[in-house]
Amino acid sequence: EEEIINRCRKMLEEGAAIIDIGAQSSRSGAQVISAEQEISKLLPIIKLLKSRFPNLILSVDTYWAKVAEQCIKAGADIINDISAGEVDERMADTIAKLQVPYIIMHMQGTPSNMQENPTYTNVTTEIISYFQQKIKQLQTKGIKDIIIDPGFGFGKTLAHNYQLLNELAEFKQFGIPILVGTSRKSMIYKLLDNSPEQALNGTSITNTIALQKGANILRVHDVKEAIECIKITTFAKTLI
Repeated sequence: EEEIINRCRKMLEEGAAIIDIGAQSSRSGAQVISAEQEISKLLPIIKLLKSRFPNLILSVDTYWAKVAEQCIKAGADIINDISAGEVDERMADTIAKLQVPYIIMHMQGTPSNMQENPTYTNVTTEIISYFQQKIKQLQTKGIKDIIIDPGFGFGKTLAHNYQLLNELAEFKQFGIPILVGTSRKSMIYKLLDNSPEQALNGTSITNTIALQKGANILRVHDVKEAIECIKITTFAKTLI
């Protein structure tokens, strides 16, 4: 518990606006754990963090509707669903009932098979079309606070990821926040032929490009460095 508190405090002191927590790995080939297992891991941490940091904005990374409902009731503020409701068909109705911000991510396949052979005719246009349908469905249910995440590394090749990064501004057409998560991912360390541990500089570069292309939220491991990217990019824009 002390390690979690210290990690959260460090991120907040460095400038994090939202803390995102999850109990399930979404790495390629990851095995699925049940909603009950997620709940048993997440609820004590939500209560712990909210008691220590009362003003904390807490996002929960889950694709189970049951987990989403219990976590929001326990004090969480946002649901971050890498499946955009594809894994649990009850998620959209649950979000509509809870009326909390909902992050929807694009993923081709599931974490267990997403990197086997990701294929697109045009990755950007296909994901835009996907979000058009998803946003319409969610808004029809009365869900207003939607955030989109193109899903870097989730069912995409290296070329797909960099095409998406280059064309990220296309996603501004929806008029809703864009979340980008490239932090220490294989799209960086495979291109640079290093490792996740050595990918901080590459992460700062992809974060900066994403900000220039219209990203509103960066999901990162290294808060201090991301804040520096934001400060420099924001200041440069004021001079244009």
